Amino acid sequence: MIRSLLSGDMPRSKFLGAILLVILICLAFAPFLFPGVRTVDTAARICIFVVLVASYDLLLGYGGIVSFAHTMFFGIGAYGVALSSTHLGRGFDSLIIGAGLGAILAAALALVIGLFSLRVRAIFFAMITLAVASAVAVLVSQISSVTGGEDGLTFKIPRELGPAFKFGKDLFGGELLGVKLNGKLLTYYLIFGGSLILFLTLLRIVNSPFGRVLQAIRENDFRAEAIGYRVVIYRVTATCLSAAVAALAGSLYAIWLRYVGPDTTLSMEIMIDILLMVVIGGMGTIYGAVIGATLFVLAQNYLQNLMSGLSSMTEGLPILPELFSPDRWLLWLGVLFILSVYFFPTGVVGRLRGQR
Repeated sequence: MIRSLLSGDMPRSKFLGAILLVILICLAFAPFLFPGVRTVDTAARICIFVVLVASYDLLLGYGGIVSFAHTMFFGIGAYGVALSSTHLGRGFDSLIIGAGLGAILAAALALVIGLFSLRVRAIFFAMITLAVASAVAVLVSQISSVTGGEDGLTFKIPRELGPAFKFGKDLFGGELLGVKLNGKLLTYYLIFGGSLILFLTLLRIVNSPFGRVLQAIRENDFRAEAIGYRVVIYRVTATCLSAAVAALAGSLYAIWLRYVGPDTTLSMEIMIDILLMVVIGGMGTIYGAVIGATLFVLAQNYLQNLMSGLSSMTEGLPILPELFSPDRWLLWLGVLFILSVYFFPTGVVGRLRGQR
């Protein structure tokens, strides 16, 4: 059953399988294992970024397509939910309509970009996507009457997903293992469940005949074209699928934050983070998205705390307290990335699977 659920793509490493299982258990029971606003927020972000990174891996790792427009699709999904909730009310139907329209619009935009630019060399396609993404980010910032401009949009989600909504009073007295049974808990499991379904869908896609053809095109597009596969059609399809999943991840992100703005969904910093997560986890593996997103989000949220502790422990020693200052966390994040690339050139997943 597990093999079928994973589309036959097993971890192929006991150690990797154990790591993935631990991450799954931690995310599945995060509100109970790690109670606290910050830890649950970190777990939700990991779930969302796993999907976002996996959708980009479909493009880069399996299709060999370099794109800088992935945050644009992510933002389209987020703004779709925000705008529908603002104008249609705070019901679940607004969330579904916003997420669906966001995914459709993202796929349509990816189709247009792909048809006009995937026939050119890879570097030109990357530059075109960068230009389009930058133009959309500027447009969103300028039309403040619709998008809220730089301030973004704050919107209301269904009452059942808000912290004021309580359930389970008759069975558990409103608490389970010390955790309040409220709408925030339901929101987390909506994020977790949606992310798990999207991840398994991507795993199914890359292990289908379509995914295998995509890998063949990545290895040698001229040979794939020669034996009868329409390379452009496959690449455009992969771009549309990747964009739609990224938009759905953006919808989940907007639901979790109840806010959307240019800095949270459309910034180039997020695009760079996605690239780093793909490289750290391992391109062309899908499982690499789980490892990469988990390591990177944990580092973003807790590296400063770790460095603060190290700075306090080395107080009184020369140089070290300054070196471990929390203000230098980005420096150490860069050092960790360089070390990961040096020791894991094929990513963590690739190394654990014995790839070179």
